[in-house]
Amino acid sequence: MRYAGRVSASRDPWGERLPRRLGLWSTVAVLVGSTIGSGIFRTPAVVAERVPELPMFALAWVIGGVVALAGALTVAELAAAIPRSGGIYVYIREAFGRLPAFLLGWAELLILRPSAYGAVAITSAEYLWRLLGADGAALLGTTPLSRAQATAAAMIAAVAAINARGVRLGAIVQNISTVVKIGALLGLVIVGVWAAPTIAPAAAATGATKGTLAGFGLAMVGILWAYDGWCDAGFISGEVKDPQRALPRAFILGTAGVVAIYLAANAVYVSVVPLAEMVGAPLIAATVAERLIGPIGQAVIAAAVMVSTFGTLNGSMMTGPRVFFAMAEDGLFFRRIAAVHPRYGTPAAAIGLSAALGVIYVSSQGFAQLAEGFVIGIWPFYALAVAAVFVLRRRQPALPRPYRVIGYPLVPLIFLVASVYLLGSYALTEPGVFALNVGVIAAGAPVYWWWRRRAR
Repeated sequence: MRYAGRVSASRDPWGERLPRRLGLWSTVAVLVGSTIGSGIFRTPAVVAERVPELPMFALAWVIGGVVALAGALTVAELAAAIPRSGGIYVYIREAFGRLPAFLLGWAELLILRPSAYGAVAITSAEYLWRLLGADGAALLGTTPLSRAQATAAAMIAAVAAINARGVRLGAIVQNISTVVKIGALLGLVIVGVWAAPTIAPAAAATGATKGTLAGFGLAMVGILWAYDGWCDAGFISGEVKDPQRALPRAFILGTAGVVAIYLAANAVYVSVVPLAEMVGAPLIAATVAERLIGPIGQAVIAAAVMVSTFGTLNGSMMTGPRVFFAMAEDGLFFRRIAAVHPRYGTPAAAIGLSAALGVIYVSSQGFAQLAEGFVIGIWPFYALAVAAVFVLRRRQPALPRPYRVIGYPLVPLIFLVASVYLLGSYALTEPGVFALNVGVIAAGAPVYWWWRRRAR
């Protein structure tokens, strides 16, 4: 309550200090908008390179969808039972203690969240400059920043300002961008179903040398990155109205919708562009659109990617700062970051910190490789969050659970097995990057003990 200002938690049965202003469909839009970024427009080409056989390509996307849905079905139970800001940070803390939760926050603070802001914003900025017919890589005047970098930094600052002004304003931006990106993908699917049979038959690539288990594992890394976002609604659980009813529905509807859109989009992709050609088409959606509707298709997809990634940036700014807010409430971060804006009812300080980190990232050179290699770093924490269902059912059997995991215990076990496979495949194929992931996460442990000592 120390920083609540005019915002009081006295009326909230779960002790949340942020006001509950988000409805069901805004929560769904956050999940869908955070998930659908540039991945579905780019990742299929990477997957086609690693699994060049059509049946394995399709199977990989189906498995990715099953894993994401299993994770969402499981985390939905935790979100409904503990509807607090911070999402998986809170679930890990309740089940496994403060150290693992702090390590999640440490990874989010140091790499995951700023790298996500930077990577998404730079993609949106590059496509904006492409639409304007200019080179985004050109330097901006006498500055060391390119046009795209400067634009991306401005985009990060803009979404931070929007979300600091109120979660409803952020939700409006999210709803609009989500409708646009879904409309673009569904339009591509509809045109593809109508026109694809007359354009190019589906064909599988030859050259099975890359169709190995290791290649399949690496393909799954890219696919699960494209699906990443299925748990983001949990971060804003503390701001959702009627959370015990709305949150499970948001997780299930949002994730199932994303899976359906991704599978339909990939079906159109392979019906228009054979896998052998897909490898050389990094922006596969643009290639497909051009073949379906001509040169205007590339411009349409470029605009769709720009709006899609901007919406993902906004969704990430709505969700990510809540981790830092929850850490500060626990006394594991600067207390000022737990401040609630007295007028807008938002974690404005946490949002400002997140935006500053994102601007630093996008303005830096040579940081991209580290960030790209760290995308796997979130998966141990996803696994811990899903495993928390087992722990909390045993430790807190009386905890009200308005929704229980469908298919328990099989559904969470599917996710945990997939997580072990994913992490094991990455450790074998990219041992250096995997070791870097582990090292960065482990470096947070002494920081945690130092902070606890400092607090005492």
